[in-house]
Amino acid sequence: MALEWVVLGYAAAAEAIMVLLLTVPGLEGIRKGLIAVTRNLLKPFLSIVPFCLFLLMDIYWKYETRPSCETPDSCTPTEHLRHQKSIMKSQRNALLIAVAIVFYWLLYSVTHLVTRIEQLNQRVERLKNRD
Repeated sequence: MALEWVVLGYAAAAEAIMVLLLTVPGLEGIRKGLIAVTRNLLKPFLSIVPFCLFLLMDIYWKYETRPSCETPDSCTPTEHLRHQKSIMKSQRNALLIAVAIVFYWLLYSVTHLVTRIEQLNQRVERLKNRD
């Protein structure tokens, strides 16, 4: 299962880099190329949403089926440590899922806004040229 988390982490990092590149000022020269690449990658990146839901169901299944160590007498120290590590990994993975979904939403929103700004700038230029 570690490979799925690595893939999700790389996808979230790629989304974060694209959002950063689209929002950094001073990249007007390559902005059109960035917009084109990002718009072409939005549909493949949409597959992150069902993938995150699958991984969230995996976390829930592991949460429901793991042994409980609520009382200190019911588990050995090794089992208690394993239980705590499992909880920490589940929380980390849930945070990764949330980050990946939020970055996809940000990437979609920023790409839509930058595209809209470009269209409005072109419209303003056409109106200036007509007058």
